[in-house]
Amino acid sequence: MRFRLTPRETSFYDMFAASADNIVTGSKLLMELLGADSSARAEIAERMRAAEHAGDDATHAIFHQLNSSFITPFDREDIYALAGSLDDIMDFMEEAVDLVVLYNIEELPRGVEQQIEVLARAADLTAEAMPNLRTLDNLTEYWIEVNRLENQADQIHRKLLAHLFNGKYDAIEVLKLKQIVDVLEEAADAFEHVANTVETIAVKES
Repeated sequence: MRFRLTPRETSFYDMFAASADNIVTGSKLLMELLGADSSARAEIAERMRAAEHAGDDATHAIFHQLNSSFITPFDREDIYALAGSLDDIMDFMEEAVDLVVLYNIEELPRGVEQQIEVLARAADLTAEAMPNLRTLDNLTEYWIEVNRLENQADQIHRKLLAHLFNGKYDAIEVLKLKQIVDVLEEAADAFEHVANTVETIAVKES
């Protein structure tokens, strides 16, 4: 760790941890969506919307703290990047749930559950990793595993696209389902962006 002569604003650590915990809430709502019938999905979407708003509040709190802090625990651009990528994850998850409801999807294609399982695992890992920003210890396995999960998500996404274009679905249904699986893939990419930012911070501070 780099030695510092000046005190650092430590509330950022708690705010990043809270943001990551909220993402776990979102991933659990995604899992809940899988097992819900169409009549229950609107209520799940409402709870996901509330979680997304909580995520926005957490992000705004980080930005406010950043703009009012003279000393920060690590580079300002990395704080912006980390907060923004965490916010992106919640946005993408909320969008996916909302699209399922808006498009009145009766049955999600096989393979979406694998996408969501990957996201849930990445959410747990991210929530476990955020408290370690205080010391930057025990983070290497986190970003390696999240990158592996993102590669797995890519493979699942490609298989899903092949399934959607195999002629089983009509053209309009393909467009609807493709938008949902694409948004879930964007969530996986956002988890990787978080992990890459954490790696960047660790390298700079080492």
